Amino acid sequence: MAGGGFTTNGGGSHFEAKITPMVIISCIMAATGGLMFGYDVGVSGGVTAMPPFLKKFFPAVYRKTVLEKGVDSNYCKYDNEGLQLFTSSLYLAGLTATFFASYTTRNLGRRLTMLIAGIFFILGVIFNAAAQNLAMLIVGRLLLGCGVGFANQAVPVFLSEIAPSRIRGALNILFQLNITIGILFANLVNYGTNKIKGGWGWRLSLGLAGIPALLLTVGALLVVDTPNSLIERGRLEEGKAVLRKIRGTDNIEPEFLELVEASRVAKEVKHPFRNLLKRRNRPQLVISIALQIFQQFTGINAIMFYAPVLFNTLGFKNDASLYSAVITGAVNVLSTIVSIYSVDKVGRRKLLLEAGVQMFLSQVVIAIILGLKVKDHSDDLSKGYAVFVVVLVCTFVSSFAWSWGPLGWLIPSETFPLETRSAGQSVTVCVNLLFTFVIAQAFLSMLCHFKYGIFLFFSGWVLIMSFFVYFLVPETKNIPIEEMTERVWKQHWLWRRYIEDDHHDYVADQKLGNGKNNGFDPASQL
Repeated sequence: MAGGGFTTNGGGSHFEAKITPMVIISCIMAATGGLMFGYDVGVSGGVTAMPPFLKKFFPAVYRKTVLEKGVDSNYCKYDNEGLQLFTSSLYLAGLTATFFASYTTRNLGRRLTMLIAGIFFILGVIFNAAAQNLAMLIVGRLLLGCGVGFANQAVPVFLSEIAPSRIRGALNILFQLNITIGILFANLVNYGTNKIKGGWGWRLSLGLAGIPALLLTVGALLVVDTPNSLIERGRLEEGKAVLRKIRGTDNIEPEFLELVEASRVAKEVKHPFRNLLKRRNRPQLVISIALQIFQQFTGINAIMFYAPVLFNTLGFKNDASLYSAVITGAVNVLSTIVSIYSVDKVGRRKLLLEAGVQMFLSQVVIAIILGLKVKDHSDDLSKGYAVFVVVLVCTFVSSFAWSWGPLGWLIPSETFPLETRSAGQSVTVCVNLLFTFVIAQAFLSMLCHFKYGIFLFFSGWVLIMSFFVYFLVPETKNIPIEEMTERVWKQHWLWRRYIEDDHHDYVADQKLGNGKNNGFDPASQL
């Protein structure tokens, strides 16, 4: 099907586009940035559950988990700020790198930004695999974090821009699918390396991150930049040639002219971050920030970072905890595939709302079971209850994987107009990494203090975010990116006020002769 290509249209504009092999290959190569991110998420939880790794870098945790079993509360044995910093430092570095990545994405292109990400990933892997002390380990994580910042900035935008609008959701979710595959790959590697005698298995776990790092670097060298990016940087003929290649048709003039016009308008914005704060961009900004905060407060990364540690806490033996993490990783991958098939058919809102119900119920039931069965010093859950907890965790992970996981990235990347897209994606990634850092740094301490209540805490947030989606997040499936204002924001019961008020202010200002006509509203205020 991809080879022959079938004609799609972009909704109102009816842009002719085939699903060409070039589009599919470019998207697969770009989405390996997600593979690297996922591997980093999955590998940290596995190695922190390995006794040789703990003995070398975190002797205090090693004593509590291996030498002094039963002294500390089950919920508190992994509570260590250094251990949390090992996981969370990656996201702090990613947060900082995002500011630089926004500049490179806009001025140097999406492709070059992905290449920079790949180089950072390779350097980080070398430091981690060869680490001799905690400082070297943290430096490696910081370099990996820089890679995450650059990759998460460029890849979702690249995928949204290169894909025809009808399958934009499915291709964009390739990024999230590769994150889940990366997590599963890391869990499988951890399960295998944990059995290596001699205590060096953790080095292999950290070193194998070099595979996705190389894939991303090579992929960035092979793919073409997006027509949007080339046109934005004044390379019109090159942009037109690439558009013809990726659409598989000569009839690209309507789409090309729309991209040129969007680029002309975008160039007149000298300060994209300041423009992002203007009234007409408020809907996209509010929704993008909220989605990133809510995505982390589902509790998913707490489970994915620390799945082996969490299962150890519940009384699973070391092998069993890593094996359970592999199961949840596999469910994560399969459920993300469900999202690829359903997102452009069912729509974004329905997936988010259905998942909200499923996540809320599974977390409440997990909290009840743990509250009744896992005490501070109880040895373990009975086998039946243990299996049930794994099933409930899988139920939670599956619902997240076909909703908040991919859509948290997809919706922001497809709703910002071109003039603020790079800045908008930068804010999206920043907020995501900031709250990922907060959860990663705080989770083990929260688990120690909240105990089973940690799941009630996250379920409360799931309830809040579901109401937010129901009232404030509009449907964006099958709508071309450049038509979002007319067909989405101006039709929404609340957000249309921001768009219409902004337009009225602009018209009034022009009549008074006070504004400079830049193609934007100069009078719009916060």
